[in-house]
Amino acid sequence: MKKRFYSNGKLMLTGEYVALDGAKVLGLPTRFGQDLTVSERRGRVISWTGYEDNGAVWYQDDLHFDDIMAPIPSGKSVRNTLLGILQVAALMQPDFLKADGYTVETRLTFPRLWGLGTSSTLLNNIADWLEIDPYVLLRDSFGGSGYDIACARHNYPIFYRKTNDAPTVEPAGFDPVFADKLFFVYLNKKQSSKAAIASYYSNRYEEMERNIAKLDKITNLLSTTTSVGVFARELEHHEAILSDILEMQTVKEAFFHDFPGTVKSLGSWGGDFVLAVSKENPQEYFKARGFATIIPYRDMIL
Repeated sequence: MKKRFYSNGKLMLTGEYVALDGAKVLGLPTRFGQDLTVSERRGRVISWTGYEDNGAVWYQDDLHFDDIMAPIPSGKSVRNTLLGILQVAALMQPDFLKADGYTVETRLTFPRLWGLGTSSTLLNNIADWLEIDPYVLLRDSFGGSGYDIACARHNYPIFYRKTNDAPTVEPAGFDPVFADKLFFVYLNKKQSSKAAIASYYSNRYEEMERNIAKLDKITNLLSTTTSVGVFARELEHHEAILSDILEMQTVKEAFFHDFPGTVKSLGSWGGDFVLAVSKENPQEYFKARGFATIIPYRDMIL
């Protein structure tokens, strides 16, 4: 009998990077995600197939149980990454490898390079399948703040905070009345979360507590304001604070300095999606600069 599991994708409106130090995150689960189906088979092997959103196979392999529990080879490959996740999962759930074998299929509902949570949706689906804690699975495999796991598990915008004991997740009640002025723009490249996190840790400085307090205040205001002007202003304030912490240009300074509106990075700076706040539909502006994927807020966010 097949079992099916589904997880939402994610976008981080506020708290990028500083979420690792306990800042409050406004997380937005997306209408796009990934599902995983599993059925038992013979052979002490996991026959794994991953499908793109268009139905094409992007990964296919047989993962033998002995390989899952063996030392993971060096080198960055999909196989090694998957073996690492499954090894942690097997240590958390010893019954996992007592079966004869499995056939697993994963299906994305968004292009794999969009950065909406290919890894987090997979981790959460595996955790649901094996009935283990997804935050522990994340911690012991990929690392990260965990907000993406929270988005995978909730069907509405959330406040998320990483703590030493357990993460806290609350409904954010974020439903902007000016949603028709909000657009998500893909920057045509996927940004590595691991590389971005390493860069953050090397650049953060002593005034972190003060900056987190400022950013938390912005997050609270963004979640409640009914004014698109206030919303845009506070997004720019958030960008300026992170620009100082990361010692990087904001995305608007780097790419869209003449845009007649606000542009904010979402998650890792330098790739994936940005949020544009614009009085007019900005498709012509972004397409003229080579950015053809522009998604209105209501078409992206649950």
